[in-house]
Amino acid sequence: MSLKTELHYHIGSLRRYALVLTRDPVAADDLVQETLVKAIAKADTFQPGSDLRPWLFRILHNTFVSDLRRAKTRAEAAAEMPEPVSTECQDTRLELKQVLAALDQLPEAQRMPIILISLREMSYAEAARTLDVPLGTFMSRLGRGREALRKIVQGVGVGKLAILKRKGGGEQ
Repeated sequence: MSLKTELHYHIGSLRRYALVLTRDPVAADDLVQETLVKAIAKADTFQPGSDLRPWLFRILHNTFVSDLRRAKTRAEAAAEMPEPVSTECQDTRLELKQVLAALDQLPEAQRMPIILISLREMSYAEAARTLDVPLGTFMSRLGRGREALRKIVQGVGVGKLAILKRKGGGEQ
């Protein structure tokens, strides 16, 4: 049986499990779709002759857990973000949204050090202990995360934000 045929065979059981996890039919369908996209993208890692069902369910479960972590991290970060000083300052809000969106694009290993240092105001040593990694590894992840965040934000800045800054007489 081909991988495509086997994937099609397991969609129903994946949907049922996703519905149990999410308790929302639309979110369950999205989770199954994301699972199938990941499975197809990583089809070369599947070992022929082994059972496809546990592999698919592991992908679905791990995707669900990752989404939960991402949502929790985003909610915690949003709750701790200070309100803008001026509610009339639209470009500040836009920039904040862009930075939060850029933060979501980072891998968790780079995102968590930035959150712990910037939002939780932990020391480097406390944050490294929280993540259960050596201080050197933590510093490396933090540096790579900051650099990746800077590149993402600068890439966004080339578009609408740069135009806003030029019109407002800000940094050019």
